[in-house]
Amino acid sequence: MTPERAHLVRESWRQLAPIPDRATASFYRRLFELDPRTTALFEATDMEAQRKKFADMLTRIVRQLDSPEELIPNLAPLARRHVHYGVRASDYHTVGEALVWALEQALGDALTDDVRSAWTEAYALLAAVMLRVAAKPPAAL
Repeated sequence: MTPERAHLVRESWRQLAPIPDRATASFYRRLFELDPRTTALFEATDMEAQRKKFADMLTRIVRQLDSPEELIPNLAPLARRHVHYGVRASDYHTVGEALVWALEQALGDALTDDVRSAWTEAYALLAAVMLRVAAKPPAAL
């Protein structure tokens, strides 16, 4: 990811700083609409706390986008937890779709084609790393 594209992601994420819960609530609502099966992954979850965790995680990832030496080691435990929770490889596509949709709802016209493309690229990077880790047998991790 180029520094310019990482900058677009960081700047657009900063715009959401005052309203992270609204953006993450929108994300989960859309995720559950796109794939109702995913609601089962959160049955015993305090969704208010989950939305905060999601926003905090995105903040950390966004900060590290152009620092793969920091980003990749931080994504590995997250990927392993997602395997444990029952997340499937096919879920990553749905999550990406829900994320971009939620960004569009929260940012409105500020989600330009360039910003959308930068977020899509950032999410593809994140998903690729997490899928690679998730595909490894536990002993290989």
